[in-house]
Amino acid sequence: MSVHHPERSPAETAGEGTPTQVRHEAFRRRTFAVISHPDAGKSTLTEALALHAHVIEEAGATHGKASRRSTVSDWMQMEQERGISISSAALQFTYRDTVFNLLDTPGHADFSEDTYRVLAAVDCAVMLIDAAKGLETQTLKLFDVCARRGLPVITVINKWDRPGKDALELIDEVQQRTGRTPVPLSWPVGLSGDFRGTLDPRTRAYTRYRRMAAGAALAETEVFAPEQAAELEGAAWTEAVETAALVAESNGAFELEAFRAAESTPVLFVAAAMNFGVATLLDVLVDLAPPAGPRPDADGTPRPVEAPFSGFVFKLQAGMDRAHRDHVAFLRVCSGVFHRGMVLTHAATGKPFATKYAHHVFGRDRETIDVAFPGDVVGLVNASALRAGDSVYVGTPVTFPPIPHFSPEHFQVARAVDAGRAKQFRRGITQLELEGVIQVLRSETRGDQAPVLAAVGPMQFEVVADRMDREFGAQVRLEALPYTLARRVIAPDPEVLNRIPGTEVLRRADGEPIAVFTDKWKLGRVATHAPEVALEPIGGDLD
Repeated sequence: MSVHHPERSPAETAGEGTPTQVRHEAFRRRTFAVISHPDAGKSTLTEALALHAHVIEEAGATHGKASRRSTVSDWMQMEQERGISISSAALQFTYRDTVFNLLDTPGHADFSEDTYRVLAAVDCAVMLIDAAKGLETQTLKLFDVCARRGLPVITVINKWDRPGKDALELIDEVQQRTGRTPVPLSWPVGLSGDFRGTLDPRTRAYTRYRRMAAGAALAETEVFAPEQAAELEGAAWTEAVETAALVAESNGAFELEAFRAAESTPVLFVAAAMNFGVATLLDVLVDLAPPAGPRPDADGTPRPVEAPFSGFVFKLQAGMDRAHRDHVAFLRVCSGVFHRGMVLTHAATGKPFATKYAHHVFGRDRETIDVAFPGDVVGLVNASALRAGDSVYVGTPVTFPPIPHFSPEHFQVARAVDAGRAKQFRRGITQLELEGVIQVLRSETRGDQAPVLAAVGPMQFEVVADRMDREFGAQVRLEALPYTLARRVIAPDPEVLNRIPGTEVLRRADGEPIAVFTDKWKLGRVATHAPEVALEPIGGDLD
């Protein structure tokens, strides 16, 4: 597989940053996340988008999950072995003179925190729905998170090449369960499992698809006028026209303002594994998705894109370059121009931060960059001072809203199998904590050699064990704890809670006390046995 990196615009080549140039480059950017319930086809769609943009030569995902090795977004060994996405990945490419910053995310609910961090960095989301399963539990949770952030969502109904639900039934599900009005911008010709092509409800043109090279290459497409489509497809075309008209009559025509206000969602039907309908999604992103614009700071004041440079870190990732054992801080550029080598101010500490090593990241591949604009994602290598949620700037100070933690529901004590590997054990746990792979809680009683790992879902523990062994050479023994709830503690003396059976007070790396409880009844006893203690949910309205 070869990778082609985006062509640079004249402004990028010149490396200048006048307000007019910055606004122009920001307008060219589309920064979006692909999100879904597990197994809806996110990684396959990600590759199909890259294939249509001519940045990869062959889509490896279409060879089947069990043997997938060339998938550009699922680069971790555990991801490739198990056929799942467990970390987010950043890809950048150009299509129709528009620069795409695509962030692929984990689908599994156990990795919701990673997905939420990504959603804090994008301007739009592409929600993938399995045509046979409809809106699943994680799909609805993600729609809710997008609603809270006010993110526009493009709904993509995938796997139309396989037997599934009726198109009208799926549209009704979206309407009734998400609170957004679905407005189809493509409609399938042929039932699910018999995907012949798509009708454009706006022009009534028919695009017919033919699969090429078992889906590893672009599908062959032909466009026909309505009269020709009727002759070619007969009853299937008539049914598509009639059902699309029913939806249009009920839900109205597409309105850009309603979409960007998160009130409606355009709907597309695709078969990503066959590369059917994927080009339409790219065109919709170019024509309708919001470009990079002013982003509100922590006080809610929008920072103009032409303001001095600013950005925030939404993710840390290690293990991408095994030869150097480095880690990368993924930075969303919010305003101004990023120049490699520039010295930034770290908002959390007020200290200067140098950016000697900066990359565009395409899956596991990297390319050194000299310039980046609002909307771009920059990988800062060995940025050990940065944490997820940190803001950086030049000139005018700015702090962007923090990225909240999710409240953990699963807890295990981690210990090194080999006491002689204690140094590697501590280094590995600290690194995974910094990345946000797991929440780490400590106490003087338990000590550094027995930290408590706190997770949203149990699969996070599997990732910790796997990476501790592969990357740090420190096998871990995990012991489950009976706790199921966690709360932030607001009190002069949090340790008073340790006297309540089934309760323990631990601390995060920032020193904040966290109380864990075996059940809601132990939580309820705080009001009686320690009325001076106030408790708050860890994730605020995310819990």
